[in-house]
Amino acid sequence: MNSRPYTAPSDTGLDILHADSAILVVNKPGGLLSVPGRGAGKADCLASRVQARFPDALVVHRLDMETSGLMVLARNRETHRLLSISFQDRQVEKRYEALVTGQLANASGEIDLPLIADWPNRPLQKVDLQIGKPSLTRYLALAYDARQNSTRVALEPHTGRSHQLRVHMLSLGHPILGDTLYAPESCTQVDRLMLHAVYLAFVHPVHGEKISFSSTAPF
Repeated sequence: MNSRPYTAPSDTGLDILHADSAILVVNKPGGLLSVPGRGAGKADCLASRVQARFPDALVVHRLDMETSGLMVLARNRETHRLLSISFQDRQVEKRYEALVTGQLANASGEIDLPLIADWPNRPLQKVDLQIGKPSLTRYLALAYDARQNSTRVALEPHTGRSHQLRVHMLSLGHPILGDTLYAPESCTQVDRLMLHAVYLAFVHPVHGEKISFSSTAPF
C-alpha cells in the first residue's frame, strides 16, 4: 500500500451547486477529507469549510478523501434524518465517472462481489465470498483511449460499501488510475485518483419533489 500523506488542497472557496434552507449541494475537491480525520493535521475538511459559512451544515454521506464530486449536506436535524434514511434505503441515485486501466472486455455489466474490511491491512477492503457484505456495482464503458490504454467508465453503486468502486474495478482487472491503495505502481503515475461523483438525485426532504445535480469530471 502506497497511500499519499494528507495535505489538504488550497481553499479556493466553496463550489456550491445548490443552497436552500434545508440542504446544500457542493463539489468536494479531490484530496480533501469529507470530515475531520484522526490525528494531527487532519482538521481541514469539506465539513469544516462548509460550516465556516453555513454553521448549521451536517454531513449526510461521505466521499473518499481522494474522490471528488457531489455531496449533499443537511441544514437541520430533521432533514439530516430524512436524507440519511434515503441513503440507507438506497433511494438516492448516484453515478460516478472513472478512468481505469486497459480496455474492458464487456462494454457494460454488473459486479456482484461481497466486500469486507481487510483487517490486518486497514483501511483496505477485499472481496470475501463467505462473509463479505453484499455489494453491487453497474458499469458502462464510455470511451477507450488507445494511446493511454485507458477507459472512461460510468459507475453506479447500488450499495455503498467503503472503497466499493475501487475494489470492484480492481476485481475486473481494471484498477482506477491514481489509486494508490489498490492499483499497481504503474497505474499511479498521475496526480490524483481518477474518480469523480458526477450525478446525484433524490427526493427533496421538505417539498417532496425529485431533484438532481450534475458535475463534470475534471479529468
